Amino acid sequence: MTAAGRTQPTTREEHREPEASPMSRTEVVLATHNPKKLAELRRLVEAGGLEVAVLGLDDLPGYPEPAETETTFEGNALIKARAAVAATRRIALADDSGIAVDRLNGMPGVRSARWAGPGSTDVANNELLLRQLDDVADPHRAAQFVCAMAMVSPDGKEVVRHGVVRGRLLTAPRGENGFGYDPLFVPEGHDRTTAELDPAIKDAISHRGRAVRAIVTDLQGWLVAGDTTGGNP
Repeated sequence: MTAAGRTQPTTREEHREPEASPMSRTEVVLATHNPKKLAELRRLVEAGGLEVAVLGLDDLPGYPEPAETETTFEGNALIKARAAVAATRRIALADDSGIAVDRLNGMPGVRSARWAGPGSTDVANNELLLRQLDDVADPHRAAQFVCAMAMVSPDGKEVVRHGVVRGRLLTAPRGENGFGYDPLFVPEGHDRTTAELDPAIKDAISHRGRAVRAIVTDLQGWLVAGDTTGGNP
């Protein structure tokens, strides 16, 4: 109490909130407009225990979409991640993924998203693939989902991790939870398509889940090292 009987005002310093750690302020960018891919990455990052905000391209208008001119998943993933870093000055992740069908010599491969032509929908791509395999018996409908996940930092670090899951293709789509070729693909050891699986189960076995879990470990290492720009530009 003061001499006048009034309580001494507390100082601003005493009421200052503790500063957030650098990791809690970190934002990374996933170079995609696909909300389902973004939700999938957010789940996997959260499961990895990282306090990282994952932004999609719709959160960052003005991103120049690069042409995917490479012939490999890894090459196209790096193109997208590098473009996102240049545009945002944040750590950027990008994947290129697709389905490789044994009977089609690994196709659609890097053309999976546009198998039925530029701007094609998932439905159109699935319908074309089914027509191409129309006379192929079940024992010969083997395929694999492939993912290359690239991560690039503003200071020039680059890493690419891969994930693969083997399975088989059905003759008609089943399930509503996935995207791309998920309604046609039954992973080895399962009797449901990846569009029918619970998201947690899909994350545990999927090609993208495997690649992301590997790259989340790299991201954690970059952030702990503290030598990579990961915050706002």
